[in-house]
Amino acid sequence: MAAEDTDGPIRAAEERLADRLAAQQARSMPTVRARAIAALSEFGAIDRAVYRAVAETPTPTLDPGMRRLSTAADRSKLWLGAAGVLAAVGGRQGRRAAASGVMALAVDSAVVNLGFKQAARRSRPDPVSAHVPADRQVRMPHSASFPSGHAASAFAFANAVGQTLPTVAAPLRLLACAVGYSRVHTGVHYPGDVVIGAVIGASVGELVGWGAARLRASRFVSS
Repeated sequence: MAAEDTDGPIRAAEERLADRLAAQQARSMPTVRARAIAALSEFGAIDRAVYRAVAETPTPTLDPGMRRLSTAADRSKLWLGAAGVLAAVGGRQGRRAAASGVMALAVDSAVVNLGFKQAARRSRPDPVSAHVPADRQVRMPHSASFPSGHAASAFAFANAVGQTLPTVAAPLRLLACAVGYSRVHTGVHYPGDVVIGAVIGASVGELVGWGAARLRASRFVSS
């Protein structure tokens, strides 16, 4: 009986505390949401400002190369070509690295185009209103701007290949960075699209490369 008398006030106190915490959380949620929206708005403003700054900076020496590089990476042609070279001259390790890279491109394409782009649906920037020089501009894709598929594919391929063939990891990642920047330089992406695309692609490449290595190891053990 004494135990019941003791438990009753304790439970009542716990319930009152839980009610107060719930009320505080309910009051704080609009504030947290408002701050999150404000923060996203500010990041968007920075994103657009950097895009305009790149567009308005004269770079006649860089423009032709950036345009060609951006176009070369369309439909992953650049990376498929790199995979062909690795398979042809890299021996057994090169063929393994090329296979991992191509697999990463396929997985990345599904993740980005069927997942993130469909969910985000961010509009492409307007290179004309941002004063992107006509000599820089490339064909504007019809897909959503966020995230950058070119950047995602570049880093997916570089990271997957790099796990199997570490000697080419650094050059491929530098080339991936250049491809990502070229998409901003030519006016078809905001910088934020490229940064997030690179993060997604790098993650996909790491997972695919790790999975391929585990699969080869398991086959070696079973044989």
